[in-house]
This record gives sequence, C-alpha cells and structure tokens, in this order.
Amino acid sequence: MKKDLHIRITERRLNKLRLLAVEKEKTITQIVEELIDTLPEPKRENITQP
Repeated sequence: MKKDLHIRITERRLNKLRLLAVEKEKTITQIVEELIDTLPEPKRENITQP
C-alpha cells in the first residue's frame, strides 16, 4: 500500500529534483524512492513507531 509523504525543502532543492527527474525521464517520486533504496538498512532496535 502506498502512503503520502509531505516534506518541506528549499526551492533550490526542489528545482534540483525537478531537473533531475526531467533529465532521467522519471517522476520526482521515482527519484526519491531510488534515493531511499540506496540508504543502509536500519538496525531493528533503533526503529521507533510514532
């Protein structure tokens, strides 16, 4: 199931994301998901539920 994520970033970073998405012919969502996938897996004991 997909969830929404709302973040506040600078206009400069948003423009960078937009340009990268156009260059790669991907959506901003795809770019962000790929970046998240490159992060190391967190250790289970460090995960907290809000």
